[in-house]
Amino acid sequence: MRTIRDIELAGKRVLIRVDFNVPLDESGKITDDARIRRSLPTIEYALAGGARVIVASHLGRPEGKVVPAFSLSPAAKCLGDLIGKKVVLADDCIGDAALALTRAMGNGDVVMLENLRFHAGEQKNDDEFARNLADLCDVYVNDAFAVSHRENASVVAITRHVPDCVAGFLLKKELDYFEQAMTHPKRPLAAVVGGAKVSSKLAALENMMRRVDMILIGGAMANTFLTGAGINMGKSRVEPDLFDTAAHIIETAAEKKIRLLLPEDVVAAPALAAGAPTIVVPVSEMPADQMALDIGPATIARYAKALAEAKTIVWNGPMGAFELAPFAAGTDAIVRAMADSAALTIVGGGDTGVAVHRSGRVDDITYISTGGGAFLTLLEGRPLPAVAALADAEMKNG
Repeated sequence: MRTIRDIELAGKRVLIRVDFNVPLDESGKITDDARIRRSLPTIEYALAGGARVIVASHLGRPEGKVVPAFSLSPAAKCLGDLIGKKVVLADDCIGDAALALTRAMGNGDVVMLENLRFHAGEQKNDDEFARNLADLCDVYVNDAFAVSHRENASVVAITRHVPDCVAGFLLKKELDYFEQAMTHPKRPLAAVVGGAKVSSKLAALENMMRRVDMILIGGAMANTFLTGAGINMGKSRVEPDLFDTAAHIIETAAEKKIRLLLPEDVVAAPALAAGAPTIVVPVSEMPADQMALDIGPATIARYAKALAEAKTIVWNGPMGAFELAPFAAGTDAIVRAMADSAALTIVGGGDTGVAVHRSGRVDDITYISTGGGAFLTLLEGRPLPAVAALADAEMKNG
């Protein structure tokens, strides 16, 4: 895959697709600028090379309509502060005004296009919308890993209309780390898989069964596995239609000699609420009126010991309802176990990334992905449409 390092930039209009879908507070101020900071290496490299930089992103879910609350104005100001340069926000991401603005740019100028999702054509992967975006630039750079699993116009269709299409440094880094962990790992390779539903992780589990040496399961999805193994989990959230599937995964793991670890005790409560009374109970003694909301201390100790033996660890999905303090210990313990490990440690985005950032141990994790859905797509062994589009464009333009 070619990257921005492989092309001439001076004097060219370079459209960099980033993911600036940052969290905003009620007053519209950015509460976490990590996504913007992660794209700085690509943006600053383009500026240093004399490019005319056009930044494109989405924000929120405006559903193809102009919603002022989802304007990228805060992101433009934040980016300008970070790079020490004025960032001009276009009124729209396509059209005559945007075209005139980009044509008037000088070397080293930065323009940010307004929210791509103000147009329905973005999420529909509309070719005409993509063509209008392509008219704004001479070079296209995808640095938005977090949306590369989606067939959107700004990451897929646009590559059919720009002569030079390459990857940014962040996209390349995401793919390189994933390959290092899952294709050429140092063993033992451990996968920690959590979250609410087996259904959302089923394809990933099936694919990982061909690659990993151990799987540690937590979160509400563990309840489905435990029930499938014949254990009554009380009021816990389960997916009845996947009991047989979960049981089959357990059997397959045993046949392949993969260590598949399930919780042996849990933190339970009568309801998912911050003030609910909690108990720690072995899964074999789960009361009928309780629901499992986190892994328990015995499970934490067992999981930490297993992870201490691993040379590569990949984690996607929390161990419990970590948003509430009574049910955060399991997720926090996995963060500590990975942070204290000498292994290559890679964390999927979404809630898992949030948990790591909350822990204060960010610097002790090898790599934290910027994309939850894109990371999960890779775990499932499926290609990312945006990456495939870059490859197709490279073959076409040779």
